[in-house]
Amino acid sequence: MSKKRALITGIGGMDGSHLAEFLLNKGYEVFGVERRTSTQNRNNLTNIVNQIHFLNGDLSDQNSLARCLKESQPHEVYNLAAQSLVEDSWDTPEAIANVTGVGVLRMLEAIREYGSNDICFYQASSSEMFGKMTEIPAKETTFFYPRSPYGVAKLYGHWICKNYRESYGMYNCSGILFNHESERRGKQFVTRKITHGVAKIHLGLADNLALGNLESSRDWGYAPDYVEGMWMMLQQDEPDDYVLATGETRTIRELLDVSFNYVGISDWNSYIIKDEKFFRPAEVDILKGDASKAQNKLGWTPKTSFKEMIEKMVKNDINLLKNAS
Repeated sequence: MSKKRALITGIGGMDGSHLAEFLLNKGYEVFGVERRTSTQNRNNLTNIVNQIHFLNGDLSDQNSLARCLKESQPHEVYNLAAQSLVEDSWDTPEAIANVTGVGVLRMLEAIREYGSNDICFYQASSSEMFGKMTEIPAKETTFFYPRSPYGVAKLYGHWICKNYRESYGMYNCSGILFNHESERRGKQFVTRKITHGVAKIHLGLADNLALGNLESSRDWGYAPDYVEGMWMMLQQDEPDDYVLATGETRTIRELLDVSFNYVGISDWNSYIIKDEKFFRPAEVDILKGDASKAQNKLGWTPKTSFKEMIEKMVKNDINLLKNAS
């Protein structure tokens, strides 16, 4: 019996690397799409790099995506690539729209022209599409109100995925994932910025940490739990869209509490500098999701608590810094 084949865009990112590991453990043959650059960033894939077939492709180039499909002949395609730092999307809104939004259309067109209705497609939608939440917690039917160029681009990708499913009978699923993190999250994201900053303070490598809005509230889960949910969506008889979330919200202050408590610091106020440059032009004050549909139809539930996740991240950052010194 031949192995199932999966094609992953954004394989070098946090979600892509966790998903690649998950699928390899399931016995898949895994193909990863990489943009052609002078240096490849495979830091998140170190332990599995020899098990992955890397292909050159770019969401801004439909022909390259068609070649990737031809070379991999996948049963499943996971579109995880995006320019995903929300704060930066105001500086490069056109690039965000081109890759994060229209890039989804290019991949769907490549699949459609490839001519196989057997390909199951997963689109990484985002809770940022809810933005200024009109219903708390948000579920699949909640009105979308994005508050950033990134959220708007993700909304285009979400709707074109649904449109192609209904227009061409394609097996397209969108996972509306609320915030999820892991030790592999980039340091420019606030969760990893905090855990890495706390690790540096703990080791005497820094005196403070500059942050923006400490009152922002997010529904945070652990990325390895969430990539399992992506896979579950593509194993169903019929394609559909699902929210993945913990249903619990935590503020940046609570994130700081857990991070600093892990290194034995109970009062962290003197270590934090509030910097206006880290505030968004249009703030998203709270994001909270209702994953009842995923729990009932997929049997998916998050396994890792917020505290466990943050402590894993701080511990990992301490070890990384120690090994680098």
